[in-house]
Amino acid sequence: MTFKIIPIALALTLSVTGCATWSTSSVDQSSSDLNFVSGPKKNPAEIFVTEGDIHDRPYKSIADITVMVNKTTIMHPDPTKVQVIEKLQEKAAELGADAVVHARFGKTGMSLLSWGSLEGKGRAVKMEK
Repeated sequence: MTFKIIPIALALTLSVTGCATWSTSSVDQSSSDLNFVSGPKKNPAEIFVTEGDIHDRPYKSIADITVMVNKTTIMHPDPTKVQVIEKLQEKAAELGADAVVHARFGKTGMSLLSWGSLEGKGRAVKMEK
């Protein structure tokens, strides 16, 4: 009897979990310039993301941002660096940033609520004129 319940419970669990990934993000403004007022929200596709620094133009730091892309079930593909970059761009756009510098990516593995995740961090910056 127990062996019949396990496949049914597993099938029900897999059908209820859905097909999408989910993500989280956070903003640490402790390192930002408190007098800085971010501009209007930008198009995320226009946000430049680099693992290095920008040396040819001055900029002001807005905030340190962190995003996490998770996969919902074991059958979904692992999150990619491209997905994390898109989330960094979205978060930076909400802050009115022009770029994300010092982007870092790290695997965080499985957790209680996720079958796999990939974290991204960076500093949202606004170019000075």
